[in-house]
Amino acid sequence: MKIGLFFGSFNPIHLGHTRLARYILEHTDLEQIWLVLSPNNPLKDPQSLLPEELRYKLAQTALRNEKNILPCDREFTLPKPNYTVNTLRALSAEHPLDDFTLIMGSDNMALFDRWREYEFILEHYPILVYPREGDDLEMLKKRFPEMKVIEAPLFRISATEIREQLRQGETSPWLDPKVAEMLK
Repeated sequence: MKIGLFFGSFNPIHLGHTRLARYILEHTDLEQIWLVLSPNNPLKDPQSLLPEELRYKLAQTALRNEKNILPCDREFTLPKPNYTVNTLRALSAEHPLDDFTLIMGSDNMALFDRWREYEFILEHYPILVYPREGDDLEMLKKRFPEMKVIEAPLFRISATEIREQLRQGETSPWLDPKVAEMLK
């Protein structure tokens, strides 16, 4: 099976994440997309994260009606901090008949050479990149010609904005209603 691995903190998961995953599933040859929840991204401040178990339950809730888009908590059992290369190796060993493709935003593409063993990832895994507002895609394509930048809609929302809305007592239209209720 061809599986796309969409990594993220999903802090919290929102409609931008699910709509993008659905779009990629419908416009590529991927058969499933796994949203791989990262409990401790080494490039982010862990203090700003909701507890990993809550983020996983929120993802399960947000994806309850999605076909072929699944939450994945595999990184929860791997050594911390989590490095994508270790997760890719673990998943590939556990699912040797599946082909994995890494899905990332162009913001991560810009930092990709800071990732642990990024050369190994480039050599062994296809990478699909969705555009993020403000990134110089032409320059990034020249830096990483191995990666495939896909045409995808821009969802102008971030989990950071949603967390701020929630702190101010507002309800975000970007949250699945059941996810919003769980966050209250």
